[in-house]
Amino acid sequence: MFGYIIWDVNPEIFSIGSFSIRWYGLLFASGFLVGQRIMTHVFRKEGIKETLLDSLLLTMVIATVLGARFGHFLFYEPEVLLKNPLQVITPPFAGLASHGAAIGILLGLFIYARNKKMSFLWVCDRIVIVVALAGCFIRLGNLMNSEIVGKVTDVPWAFVFTRNYEFTQYPRHPAQLYEAIACLVLCFILFRLWSQRKSQTPQGMLVGIFLIWVFGLRFVIEFFKENQVAFENELAYNMGQILSIPVVLLGVIFLIYALKNKDKKQVTFTDSAAEEANRAESQVAKS
Repeated sequence: MFGYIIWDVNPEIFSIGSFSIRWYGLLFASGFLVGQRIMTHVFRKEGIKETLLDSLLLTMVIATVLGARFGHFLFYEPEVLLKNPLQVITPPFAGLASHGAAIGILLGLFIYARNKKMSFLWVCDRIVIVVALAGCFIRLGNLMNSEIVGKVTDVPWAFVFTRNYEFTQYPRHPAQLYEAIACLVLCFILFRLWSQRKSQTPQGMLVGIFLIWVFGLRFVIEFFKENQVAFENELAYNMGQILSIPVVLLGVIFLIYALKNKDKKQVTFTDSAAEEANRAESQVAKS
């Protein structure tokens, strides 16, 4: 095993009795906290009230966790969902599916945008910047847990996951790192694209790029990963790849829409919300 990376990291940072703090939980929470700071910067630069951020953060937390949990059981363990549906919302929260999280986030943002009378695509285009960063943190959390390991390989950067007793014998692709790096690069790209045009960013462009990039690469990286559940061994493509195809197509639709409407005026709030704001400004001016 000379030249390979021996990965023997303890997934727990520290523990007191039965209570423990794990790297995965810390990184998962950090994604939201750092994301909040980035979105504060975005809102300030575009002149949007920062009071809208608290409800956006709450929406993201609920939508991400519920979507990821429900998606895991629906796509990978449907029998558990049928027998004990409450397991979706009860700890320990073992099992999170990124495809389910994507669906949950889109639904959550649709409700949020409608409630705040904001443009759904405007919100999505900004939030994917921080979602990409959160995706990096989550995959690093998977690495700290020695889970979602890659297939056996002889590449010099292969990892030997000594704490994963099922896959401890041979060096393997660090698939978690592949996805973490891809998400980090995407975060910088999306932030750069937004910073160039800010409020004039064609609506749907950033979310389209996000979906194509994340789930297109997910389809490719799955070839280097071990299947997560046994039934996938009988499939030509595993569940992660099958689910990625429609998400990539959705991203293409968003991107085509953005390119077709790039010359149109970009709006942040719906017409009704804009009219209310104008009326409020008029009343202040008269007084």
